[in-house]
Amino acid sequence: MVNTMKDTREPEISPSDGENVMSPTGSPHSEMVRVARGTFLMGSDHHYPEERPTHRVQMNGFWIDPTPVTNRQFCRFVEATGYVTFAEAPPDPKDYPGALPHMLKAGSLVFTPPPGRPVNLSDWSLWWQFRFGAFWRCPYGPGSSLAGLEEHPVVHIAYRDAEAYARWAGKMLPSEAEWEFAARGGLDGAEFAWGGEFTPQQRHMANTWQGEFPHENTRDDGYARTSPVTAYPPNGYGLFDMIGNVWEWTADWYGACHEVAAPSPCCPSENPTGSPEEGSYDSCQPNIRIPRKVLKGGSHLCAPNYCRRYRPAARHAQPIDTSTSHVGFRCIVRKRHD
Repeated sequence: MVNTMKDTREPEISPSDGENVMSPTGSPHSEMVRVARGTFLMGSDHHYPEERPTHRVQMNGFWIDPTPVTNRQFCRFVEATGYVTFAEAPPDPKDYPGALPHMLKAGSLVFTPPPGRPVNLSDWSLWWQFRFGAFWRCPYGPGSSLAGLEEHPVVHIAYRDAEAYARWAGKMLPSEAEWEFAARGGLDGAEFAWGGEFTPQQRHMANTWQGEFPHENTRDDGYARTSPVTAYPPNGYGLFDMIGNVWEWTADWYGACHEVAAPSPCCPSENPTGSPEEGSYDSCQPNIRIPRKVLKGGSHLCAPNYCRRYRPAARHAQPIDTSTSHVGFRCIVRKRHD
């Protein structure tokens, strides 16, 4: 079960509500990292079909948050605005034809590992549970809290929640290309954000799953779920958690593969913005018309035996009304002049 797109409770939020706003000189918030204009090889032809084709992209420069938005940061936003997230509001039955009435309650999807035995990996319902009362402040459901998680990434964030925070902060969500360009950290064409080896010298470089997913988590990296946003080394641009920990929202509509719009075969695409909205709907659920955005980066649930999406090229479709315990976001500011 997922939450509703229609929300009349959202307060008026403007960039001036935020703690940091673009200055008259065009300088961004002091905590952000500048990514200079450049070209890179986007996508991959060697893994999942939605990552194809590999293609050259030209990007303008921008500034990006060094980490995903944390619980502490999101708390400041909620305290300043009174914002109520999707996971805190009951779904509208009109948006979910055929839904069981007893499931139309406020809540969110929480990863719930099955008992210690192998399960059918094609049935995600065996490890995802829609838990009433789960939302960003109670990430595991009623009775849970953010104690000790202040510097962990905020989760249970639907797309419009991320948009609302970005607007308040005087920022925006990145395009898929901007996100991937930043994640590569200058290592053009590398398999991972840190190079060509997943665990160089047996060192964990990101919060991912160790063991047989979803029933066996050996926690070799020290974390069963999310981790502090600076727990792992930054990439070449000084950005943390671009891979693993939580998936991150981008502003692009999802398409089954990359749509390459270059002026000619010899020229790179310039600042691509993804597929049209119409192509983002899930053909497996024709009666539920919820568009989907691109998620990037993988999460702490990505495992070699199930989801090898702990790479910059990896991408995943997420309905804009759906929040989970492993999806967060970060923001960017585009340069006024490049």
